[in-house]
Amino acid sequence: SSRSLEAAPICQAAGIPQISPSSTNPAVTEMGDYIFRVCFIDPFQGLVMAKFAKDTLQLRKVALLTSVSNAYSVGLAKYFRERFVADGGTVVLEQKYSEGDKDFKAQLTAIKAAGIEGIFVPGYYTEAALICKQAKDLGIGVPIFGGDGWEAPQLVEIGGTAVEGSYYSTHYSPENKSPAVATFLEKFGQRWNGQVPDAMAALGYDSAMVLIAAIRRAGSTDGASIRDALAATRDYPGITGNTTLDENRNATKAAVVVTIRNGEFKFVETVAP
Repeated sequence: SSRSLEAAPICQAAGIPQISPSSTNPAVTEMGDYIFRVCFIDPFQGLVMAKFAKDTLQLRKVALLTSVSNAYSVGLAKYFRERFVADGGTVVLEQKYSEGDKDFKAQLTAIKAAGIEGIFVPGYYTEAALICKQAKDLGIGVPIFGGDGWEAPQLVEIGGTAVEGSYYSTHYSPENKSPAVATFLEKFGQRWNGQVPDAMAALGYDSAMVLIAAIRRAGSTDGASIRDALAATRDYPGITGNTTLDENRNATKAAVVVTIRNGEFKFVETVAP
């Protein structure tokens, strides 16, 4: 989101459509009518994880550990907090860090002393993995969970067994049995030496395909014509689900919750809009 927010004014001023695979901060598409995305936005993702924490994990008291230097992290923390509190939960403590930090022991020690039942970490996979490792070292045994910024093989590579049993929200699961996903998995594996595509790969593919479909409908590579065609995208059958772009150029679609089990990403549940 931070990168898209920097690029969007330039694209808007030039009349060149910008379409993001994974920028979930609501402010991104607010930058102008040439700015689009194919992912859900953080108010929905925050709602998903607040409901998951309360209803599935049965948590009532949580702590937040937020990156103050990242627009994605700050926004997702805000939307999670609002929904979790509205549903009767309590955010007992919020600790902060900056992008690139490696040592989280001071924040985690304060969290441990607060008597919480879970920790929401709305950041990216490198810091999330280190937080899980250091929490385990400190004897913190409560569930740790986050958003789609956790989505990467490096989460397990860095975190090892410490990320076992943690959760995050994301945009699709390779365990989806639809024919379109099966074909995507097969072709991706052939191209990339047997790798399984994560949500960022699926969203990147959907972004390109939504854009290509718009260019074909427009019959032109003129920026304004493509913009109009993108804005008219309805029920596009993508790998991450059917994508409809609303009047604010945001995608309406379901979210998926994933856990790490035996070093693998496993589907837990789907949450519809």
